[in-house]
Amino acid sequence: MADIQVGIVGATGYTGSELVRLLTYHPEVTIKAVTSESYKGEKFSTVHPQFRNFAEMKLISVKELDKYKLDLVFLALPHKVSMGFVKEHGLEKFKIIDLSADFRLKSADEYSKWYGVEHIAPELMENAVYGLPELFRSKIRGARLVANPGCYPTSAILALAPLLKRNLIDPNEIVVDSKSGVSGAGAKPKDATHFPEVFGNFSAYGVHTHRHTPEIMEALEEYSGQRSNILFTPHLLPIDRGILSTTYSKPLKPINNELLSDIYETFYRNEYFVRMVNDPPSVKNVRGSNFADVFVSFDERTNTIITVSVIDNLVKGASGQAIQNMNIMMDRIEKTGLKALPLSP
Repeated sequence: MADIQVGIVGATGYTGSELVRLLTYHPEVTIKAVTSESYKGEKFSTVHPQFRNFAEMKLISVKELDKYKLDLVFLALPHKVSMGFVKEHGLEKFKIIDLSADFRLKSADEYSKWYGVEHIAPELMENAVYGLPELFRSKIRGARLVANPGCYPTSAILALAPLLKRNLIDPNEIVVDSKSGVSGAGAKPKDATHFPEVFGNFSAYGVHTHRHTPEIMEALEEYSGQRSNILFTPHLLPIDRGILSTTYSKPLKPINNELLSDIYETFYRNEYFVRMVNDPPSVKNVRGSNFADVFVSFDERTNTIITVSVIDNLVKGASGQAIQNMNIMMDRIEKTGLKALPLSP
């Protein structure tokens, strides 16, 4: 079978460089083009020295992309920018996996409400498939445009999907409390992610206004058929990468730890990248890998189901999951190129 010819648009950010890192060892992929408007003409390894002798390709402008015959393009672009690329290039030339939020929501009005700009390609939103393989694998397989999930939503949705699918919890009484490393804010410097501000600090942000809230609710509704009302609060951890999400929900029927464990083990039995664990996991359990570790427990005193899930925000929360989607879209074995074990310490 011929190699998959891929392009990476916006290759010099964190998610773009993670795509290069992971795809370099993918046995069935050739990286044909990597773009950057800021660094065009320079070697990729000049911008990211860790790739010296491994990724020496020259960065090109996105305007040169049409010179290459590509099977699939990864868009590692900021929110509000990706939709312009998709509108200009369409879905006929190559398949697209968009790592931004531009096609994750189903409604242009909802997108405008949460992202503050008008969606310029609403006609293409209905073509997009939400790219969480564990829930939407069959839809991803035939898609030409996949909206790669956000990092926070990935951790929350994987933790809550088994409960909502079986109508076990009150969909209007769900709390998602999440913590993320600084790389989740992207590579561009910002005041709030400046080292002196973050080091030794811990803070909440986007309280009851964070844009991942509708994404979590929409994806869970699409999968489970249940409309939910979720209170989501993100926090910034003084670490470079990793997400830990704790969810709290109220059962609608009698439940115990043995039953919960059986439900989750059955739900994820055939999912290579979701690991059910017996103790609350930490972010280093998954660092650098495409795994999601999930713990579930029932607190009888407060009648609350508690889950703890961890992912690497740049891998399962972004680039690794994008490659997982690519494998499905291109009819490859899903875990190809993604078997790296977590790095700890």
